[in-house]
Amino acid sequence: MNRREFSKNILGTTLGAAAALPHWTHATAAATSAQPISATATPFPLSIMLWTIYRDLPFDQRLEKVAEAGYNAVELVGEFHKWSAEDFVAYNRKKRELGIVFDATSGLDRSLVNPAERDAFLTDLNALLTDAEKLECPAVIVLSGNKVPELSHAEQRESVVEGLKRAADTAAKRNITVLLENIDPEENPKYFLPSVAEGFEIVAQVNHPNVKFLYDFFHEQISEGNLIEKLEKNIDKVGLVHIADVPGRHEPGTGEINYTNIFRKLVALGYKGRAAMEFLPTADPVASLRAAREYVAAAIAPSN
Repeated sequence: MNRREFSKNILGTTLGAAAALPHWTHATAAATSAQPISATATPFPLSIMLWTIYRDLPFDQRLEKVAEAGYNAVELVGEFHKWSAEDFVAYNRKKRELGIVFDATSGLDRSLVNPAERDAFLTDLNALLTDAEKLECPAVIVLSGNKVPELSHAEQRESVVEGLKRAADTAAKRNITVLLENIDPEENPKYFLPSVAEGFEIVAQVNHPNVKFLYDFFHEQISEGNLIEKLEKNIDKVGLVHIADVPGRHEPGTGEINYTNIFRKLVALGYKGRAAMEFLPTADPVASLRAAREYVAAAIAPSN
């Protein structure tokens, strides 16, 4: 299960949990089990991609779990598509009561890479932007779409650039940022944009303050690696980062990505955007998310 699959099946069953936390989380989970952790203690704010946790609970209870884990922001993938007007009011009220914001949402299926779909993409984008406004959400996530075999790479890339320019003009009128995301070829071998390097080039071509890049470290480690150098060279184009380790899409520190160095580099570069946890917990989600938050804090502590 990944985010794109989940967005097509919002009512999917919850993930199973392993019997124990990863080795780095035991002390943290024990120390933090009694009370929520402040989500404001890191130089860059943290968030949670909501599709990864408690998918069997009602939406308001999922928000309560986010607050219990010590986070004050969540990202959505279309959970709101069937909400009534009353639902928007009720869930916005709930999030305010918990001190939570919706910081980004995805939920578009149309392709940027195919010029034949551009008008439909822009129509769907307008609808998503309307929902984002109802959610009081400042950013929407868009995907390039799958490769179009009958078009050259250059033609497809130009279609992405032109589509994003049109999207930027529309989003700017609503003060919403459009975030372009990379997807690795193991998850989707047909996806046009597996490369962060090319993604940054596209954002530079669009050259609009309302278009930024969503740097997903999990996907890029699988695609091309060399995570920190690309971050250093393009920090001005980064609007959001997503956190999960390789392999397995689990907690930071459980795999091959050196998240300690990445978090330190984000601080050194003065990054102020959000870092969203998009990992599949290997144990109790609240404990895992608290431990992940403590992992960030420990990585960037002055003593380190």
